[in-house]
Amino acid sequence: MSMPYYVSPEQMMQDKAEYAKKGIAKGRSIIAIEYVNGILLVAENPSASLYKVSEIYDSIAFAGAGKYSEFENLRKAGIRHADLKGFMYSREDVTARSLANGYSQSLGTIFSQELKPLEVEILVVQVGHNGQPNEMYRISFDGSIIDERTFAVIGGKSEAVQAVLKEKGLTQPPELQAALTLCISALEQIGNQKLSLESLEVAVLDRARDGRRFRRLTPTDTKQLLAT
Repeated sequence: MSMPYYVSPEQMMQDKAEYAKKGIAKGRSIIAIEYVNGILLVAENPSASLYKVSEIYDSIAFAGAGKYSEFENLRKAGIRHADLKGFMYSREDVTARSLANGYSQSLGTIFSQELKPLEVEILVVQVGHNGQPNEMYRISFDGSIIDERTFAVIGGKSEAVQAVLKEKGLTQPPELQAALTLCISALEQIGNQKLSLESLEVAVLDRARDGRRFRRLTPTDTKQLLAT
């Protein structure tokens, strides 16, 4: 008679965590960093058609690292949640905090109850206006949520990129051009290679814009910005 196969709950959770981390580590890094007029998002992304950084609502952006199909589903769910809440209550009621909490619950439930965890790490960021501070939340595959300040990094080699940015000792938000230069140099330093502007996905949440504050920067925009 064969013995039933037994795995302790601790071992099972550990295996799931390892599995998810491996999937995320394959992905390239994404940086969100505060600059004078808002939040800049820079992702290393060789694909011109699959976005890692997107708008979720008026002043909120989403970034995902890891398995594209999985974080894309999370992005769509976030947009539906935000639209519904804004419609039922008011647009001001849609916040990065409430979205991040929703994502945290979903990811936590999947991690604890499903056999296969999601291989994703996500960022939800909101630019503050009328004197409100910016908000940046990093949500992990197991639902753990971290409230970040100054900058946040997700994806493969995120800890190494964070360490490079920390070395810069940012005490106050830089100008947009300086923030962009800093992000590119951090990604190049960790990847040990020069990055073309076409291989970067760049977007901003611009506090100075009315209405929708999200704006994508094309390689031409990025080049012009770096040249000023």
